[in-house]
Amino acid sequence: MLKRLLFLICLVPAIAFAQTTPFVIPLWKNGVPGFEKLKDVPEQAKDYWVKNINNPSLTVFLPLKEKANGSAVIICPGGGHRLLVFNAEGIEPAQYLANLGVTVFVLKYRLGRDSATHYTIEDGVNDGKRAMQLVRARASEWGIDPNRIGIMGFSAGGEIVDRVAFDTESFNLAEDELTKGKSFRPDFVIQIYPGPLFVPMTVPANAPPMFLLAANDDPCCSLPIIRILEAYRQAKAPVELHLVETGGHGFNMGHRSKLKSINTWPQRLADWLDDSNYFRPLSQDRPKVMH
Repeated sequence: MLKRLLFLICLVPAIAFAQTTPFVIPLWKNGVPGFEKLKDVPEQAKDYWVKNINNPSLTVFLPLKEKANGSAVIICPGGGHRLLVFNAEGIEPAQYLANLGVTVFVLKYRLGRDSATHYTIEDGVNDGKRAMQLVRARASEWGIDPNRIGIMGFSAGGEIVDRVAFDTESFNLAEDELTKGKSFRPDFVIQIYPGPLFVPMTVPANAPPMFLLAANDDPCCSLPIIRILEAYRQAKAPVELHLVETGGHGFNMGHRSKLKSINTWPQRLADWLDDSNYFRPLSQDRPKVMH
């Protein structure tokens, strides 16, 4: 009896770990339509980065069942469209959010400035849109509320996010039976020092609630969040901005900084998600966002 009890005690951590072990799903089962021949070309990865992405995918982080709250976030790491800062701006924020009960998907999107590939930034935008459609189409499979799917961007990934959330241009999304008719518009947006390549000058009144954060001394990516704030204020759409005094660019989840405001910034995000009811059942009187 004692041996069996000890066995069960040892088994519990293994089960808990298995529930949160990430797994990968491709955005298109057989590769990007038209470029299926490249789907098995290996990615390049070293230290903190990944590049040479020919088969865009989602790395899925499921929360423990007892923590799951039905919300989901797709994360777009930065890297100047030349590479993806996959560990610090993908895996680390995914682990943080999954621990809060959020189902998280880290997007490996095609890179418009990777010298080893032929893609454009629009290809990366299409990957972001496809990711939103795919998660919404399979929401019930992961216990996700299809009306609580957000998107989060760091730096260049924030440029992808802005395009997914607000772009009015029409690109070929290569839809299939699974995603046809599914909206790619997010229900909420999280922007961490987003890049300046695409900043919406106006947004509709039903724009998705947005969380914005950057350092004031960031030479490239503090002004975009101020401009987005102005657009949201004009539209009277829900927005929260945090502009810390110093921290520069690329501080990721803040772990490596000695600055308290940078080191603890993820708690500001957790507070906003909680205050906005994304950790609780969707409120019936929440304003509808554009889909």
